[in-house]
Amino acid sequence: MMEYIKEAITRLTEEIAISAKKVDRDPADITLMAVSKTQPIEKIIYAREECDMHCFGENRVQELNEKFSTYPLSSELHMIGHLQSNKVKKVVEQVDWIDSVDSLKILEKIEKALQSTDRLIKVLFEFNTSREDAKSGFTSKEELFEAIEACFEMKHIEMRGLMTIGPLGGDEKELRIAFSELRSLYYETIKCYPEIQFDTISMGMSSDFRIAIEEGSTMVRIGTGIFGKRDYV
Repeated sequence: MMEYIKEAITRLTEEIAISAKKVDRDPADITLMAVSKTQPIEKIIYAREECDMHCFGENRVQELNEKFSTYPLSSELHMIGHLQSNKVKKVVEQVDWIDSVDSLKILEKIEKALQSTDRLIKVLFEFNTSREDAKSGFTSKEELFEAIEACFEMKHIEMRGLMTIGPLGGDEKELRIAFSELRSLYYETIKCYPEIQFDTISMGMSSDFRIAIEEGSTMVRIGTGIFGKRDYV
């Protein structure tokens, strides 16, 4: 019944390789994340056990806790949705990565929640490249750099890179502008802070991952392209 998931992952792996080779990149440098928003745990287990998927992303705190408290995932689990400060404690107990860090306040909450533990959370800084009001994320380099500098004093946070969401309904030109901006900011950040171990540029979803890869993405977030149509009931 779920063989289509395996077929989708095989097809996506091939398409990622094609897009990477188009711009002389190594497909092995690109991580495929399976985004399981609204999808039942059975599909996630199938992708993990039968398709050898090792990277999963969830958007909602309550859904993440409900799914993975009963099935601890022996893979990377990422929180990729907007994270409210009052829900940080529930998230850090479950995930390995928080990819949607959009303020210094959230960083401080993460650090505080982990204070009495020996856990280390990997983070990506979300940048709002499209400047859309409905989206979260840093909107200026100055705010981002302020957060990065504060992170140097935090013992439980490992900075790994940047994340963005392409402009909603954007055409190819608009998408390339947004993705190119994140790539440029990524390399500028490395130049300014060479001591940071950045290695991740997360951009590209089911509809625009090919363009994102051509513009330098190292992690694409695919939901419907793997699991099929979401059930919002």
